[in-house]
Amino acid sequence: MQESLPFTSWYWTYECDSSFVQESTESLRNRGIDLISAANPLERKGSGVIFFSKCSDQLLEEVERLAYAQVFALCVATPDSAIPSSFVWQLLQAGATDVLTASAPQSTGQIAARLERRYAVEQCMQSDAVAGTLVGVSPAWQRMLRQVVEVAHFTMSPVLILGETGTGKELLSRLIHELDARNGKRDLVTVDCTTIVPELSGSELFGHEKGAYTGAINSRDGAFSLAHNGTLFLDEVGELTPPLQAQLLRAVQEKTYKRVGGNAWNKTEFRLVCATNRDLAADVTKGLFRSDLYFRLASCVFRLPPLKERRADILPLARHFLGSVLDYDSEPQFDPAVAEYLESRDYPGNVRELRQLVLQMGQRHVGPGPITAGDLPAEEWPRLSEAAARRWPDAAFEEAIRRGLSSGAELRQINQAAADTAIRITVQSEEGNLQRAAKRLGITDRALQLRRASGQW
Repeated sequence: MQESLPFTSWYWTYECDSSFVQESTESLRNRGIDLISAANPLERKGSGVIFFSKCSDQLLEEVERLAYAQVFALCVATPDSAIPSSFVWQLLQAGATDVLTASAPQSTGQIAARLERRYAVEQCMQSDAVAGTLVGVSPAWQRMLRQVVEVAHFTMSPVLILGETGTGKELLSRLIHELDARNGKRDLVTVDCTTIVPELSGSELFGHEKGAYTGAINSRDGAFSLAHNGTLFLDEVGELTPPLQAQLLRAVQEKTYKRVGGNAWNKTEFRLVCATNRDLAADVTKGLFRSDLYFRLASCVFRLPPLKERRADILPLARHFLGSVLDYDSEPQFDPAVAEYLESRDYPGNVRELRQLVLQMGQRHVGPGPITAGDLPAEEWPRLSEAAARRWPDAAFEEAIRRGLSSGAELRQINQAAADTAIRITVQSEEGNLQRAAKRLGITDRALQLRRASGQW
């Protein structure tokens, strides 16, 4: 999916020269990018530009609020600014997509290129390939996914996917292959490194000639041949033995290989995607994994967060899985008691375990209406001791309040922070549906809309 011009974006100014802003917006309009002034960027979608000339905590807070709401800002310092390097890094950590120091008119091309790229990434994010496969609304998940989309669609870099079992590494590899924009792209070839028998590894990876060894009745293509002009996915690459690591390194470096029993060198071109649940960097330090191979594989590294780090995604994922097994005219729903249980439960098997549980409930469910407590298998019912452990406020809440008081926060600020956090979490878990979020929070839709319009969350 390539950039599509023209398109409209937004801009916001923070204590800067209006003449430079006007000159920049006119120049961008001539390039097909129409920037519209936004009094409240939170009401906008996608990416925009913040023109600024001064460093301040207020600007950092605004960028952070926008990023949390998945409204992304390219920060452009005007020519008369004196922005220290430390503030550039602070802006990036707050969530800015990039920071430019303007020098009109040369900076217009930089701004346009970044907005075009971001626009193309957002178009990919809205596609069925992404939104319909890798479900999640949490900021951490969405941030990681945008990075994956950009690398997959606009580069040919090797990708290393790290993550616990059940976090979706294979799904991500398929997405990278699907978003790959190569003309004439061929198949995705998957090799499970845990199943490779050392004695047959050469045949598995590189193929063999007829009669190469006892039992080689016919010649066979290996993974490197099958992946030519496609994608080679090495799952659980951290399980490869040292001899296999050496074989793989040569083939990856040279893009050539020999079949077992053959003399000819064969060329192959493919995109390499690897995945593992091991800490490969630590394995390199321990001497368990070759450092030269690691740096070949780790051109772009993505870590899939475990489900415990993206609890806002539990209900959206559960609805997605439920919709795959039950026929609903509208979005599948869960009874409040079930929703609370799903959000508070531990998932050692991550998304895979959540999916299995939801499918079990879907198979037990009868009639219309939401999934209720009776649809939960008996072995899943929370024990009283577990229910008591989830009582609230708990020790973790008290510790958070204690840290706030220690930092000088007053009661009004603590109340406001707690309310803002509760609203953000609820709106995320309800996938932006303000009506459902308001019902869970015990407030009116109107009150929630007014808080959003005032920029309180």
